[in-house]
Amino acid sequence: MLDGLVIVVRRLPLLVAGLLSLHCFAGRAFAQTSAASTRAEGDTAVRQVQSLVLGAVYEQLAVANPRAAAARANARAAAARIASAKRPPDPQLQLGFMNRELPSLRPMEPLGMTQVQLMQMVPLAGKLGLAGSVAEAQAAAARGLADDVRWDVRALAAMAFYDLYQTDRSLDVAISTRRLLQDIAATASTMYAVGEGRQPDVLRAQVEIARMSEDIVRMETMRISIDARLAALLDRAPVADPPSPLLPALPAELPPLDSLLRLAEANRPMIHAGEAELRGAEAAVTLARRELWPDLEIGVQYGQRSGAMGVGTERMGSLMLGVSLPVFARSRQLQMREETVAMRAMAAADLAAMRAETRGRVAVAYADWRRARNLSDLYRSTILPQTQATITSSLAAYRVGNVNFMTLLDNQMTLNRYQQELYALAAEQGKALAELEMLIGRELFDPTVVAAPAARTER
Repeated sequence: MLDGLVIVVRRLPLLVAGLLSLHCFAGRAFAQTSAASTRAEGDTAVRQVQSLVLGAVYEQLAVANPRAAAARANARAAAARIASAKRPPDPQLQLGFMNRELPSLRPMEPLGMTQVQLMQMVPLAGKLGLAGSVAEAQAAAARGLADDVRWDVRALAAMAFYDLYQTDRSLDVAISTRRLLQDIAATASTMYAVGEGRQPDVLRAQVEIARMSEDIVRMETMRISIDARLAALLDRAPVADPPSPLLPALPAELPPLDSLLRLAEANRPMIHAGEAELRGAEAAVTLARRELWPDLEIGVQYGQRSGAMGVGTERMGSLMLGVSLPVFARSRQLQMREETVAMRAMAAADLAAMRAETRGRVAVAYADWRRARNLSDLYRSTILPQTQATITSSLAAYRVGNVNFMTLLDNQMTLNRYQQELYALAAEQGKALAELEMLIGRELFDPTVVAAPAARTER
């Protein structure tokens, strides 16, 4: 009996250390649900200071994106073509030296003369007005496409922004969870040393720590690749340690689906471009039908020569009228009609397809936003608090031997998974909003306003 008492006394410091480790683990598990997104590693604190706001990304995108700049330049080029489309062909000025002797080039008597001739082609049947209408419609389509490109690259930048946000916040959770797993492993080792634990528990804890370290390395690498996507849109070089995005204050409510569908039909720049292209195609059909009408050519001519017997100078004037003859109408003008009719059918079909695609994408994005919003509310209000309560309960039961180590470890990993899913839902909510903004051609929230820290880092 005395020997047993001596063994207990010797193991008492180890047992006390194990209980203290359990107490510290409980405190850290509770703090994990309410702390701000403070990283466990030294370099992560610097990354939090270098924050990234979505509104600032949009401002940089407006001036730096090469694709948007090219689309704007194309729109300016299309607008510059309108004036020339409404003008007739340039007049032709000709200078003629008629009836000259060779090789001296002296005027032949009495036929030699010098002529100046001015010719102007005048399109009839309203062709110039129709050509101007086609050019105006094409310019409007180019403006719509440029605006659509602006919204498209804006949505792409938002996708990269929210992916980077999700990765950063998941990295926060992974680092905090790894530290908790290290505490659990230390506790299991201590209890195994005093004969109160099992060696498989220690090994399983070490395996989970290694898996969490693998996730951390993978997410740190993902940050670089996601920033490379964003850097390509902003026309800058990628960086090894990109700034950490701050979640904007996402709206809790949106207009109903039917209102969003009407907004998309009325405001989406791609639909406006399709409507302009259809107007241009219709004007081109009318213009092609009038190409059979002859064009009028008007000319004036002035000539002079030396008078007979070298007396004085004889001056002459002429007026010339002519018309074009569509002698190749079967292979030219009539084929032009077929081409423009086919182009009009294509423009109408493209517009119908764009409207159908827009309706479908609006409905899908709206459903994705509602799902992410509702699940986020469920995670915050029910799933995460219940999971945390389960961990607290299992920890207390583990102390008295009513719950095994594997149950405690599985509960902690479940909390880790739910925390990461919550940030994934926030990112999905932002992506759905970016898609909706691109489709309806207007903002749904202020991207410069950052969400409150509690809403951004709640765990």
